[in-house]
Amino acid sequence: MATQHSRSAARLMMAPAVVLLLGWMLVPLTMTLYFSFRKYLPLRGGDLGWVGFDNYVRFVSSSAFWPSVQATLVIVGGVLFITVVLGVLLAVLLNQPMWGQGIVRILVIAPFFVMPTVSALVWKNMFMDPVNGLLAHLWGMFGAEPLVWLTEASTQSIILIVSWQWLPFATLILLTAIQSLDSEQLEAAEMDGASPVKRFGFITLPHLSRAITVVVLIQTIFLLSIFAEIFVTTQGAFGTKTLTYLIFQRVLESQNIGLGSAGGVYAIILANIVAIFLMRMVGKNLDA
Repeated sequence: MATQHSRSAARLMMAPAVVLLLGWMLVPLTMTLYFSFRKYLPLRGGDLGWVGFDNYVRFVSSSAFWPSVQATLVIVGGVLFITVVLGVLLAVLLNQPMWGQGIVRILVIAPFFVMPTVSALVWKNMFMDPVNGLLAHLWGMFGAEPLVWLTEASTQSIILIVSWQWLPFATLILLTAIQSLDSEQLEAAEMDGASPVKRFGFITLPHLSRAITVVVLIQTIFLLSIFAEIFVTTQGAFGTKTLTYLIFQRVLESQNIGLGSAGGVYAIILANIVAIFLMRMVGKNLDA
């Protein structure tokens, strides 16, 4: 049992890290809030004074604001659906004894360590190119006309690229959860005559509920700020302009830091709304 002296020593050792972490979060947030109420044009006069909520009104009244929120939610929802469903299936498959199991697991997890910019370039030039891409050649083998992915199916392309990046993360978390499942439950269900589908639906899947909750929450936090993949591929065109990309575009076009800061505050509000919604929807699994 920890004594008062040991607890005090632990707090003292943790204090520098806590202070650094708070500074890392609070300083940018404070500066964002400060500049969101000011007209700050770094290349055209600098700080031009207090404008109140004008930046917020301008940003939210833009015709591109609500479409960008919709595009953000569609991409996040699509990626979550694909990574959770395929992640569960891959985790179940990788949990089965097979030849070269360790190598297969490494290959499945490897895409998670590829930088978003690099993976977007690979998909854009090697897979989705309508002339020389692998998918174009596959389409041609069946006599079909190659699809111009980044213009004709732009949102689906972004979802596919980002899902490829995040699927290893979901698979790793879910595989770890499956390996913690008591095999005696499955053996008992099998002896009672339960089919593989019933064993999966009534034993494996409920056991994975907590892991799925963790996957959804963590991925949502990062996916709401998706930027690199869009910048490399579509540059926000064809309905792929997310809220994060809209903030970048507004700052780049108007050189108005205050306007971009107001957009950043809206992004924070959206992230909190989505997080609260998810916690209410799936948070009960963490308390079960």
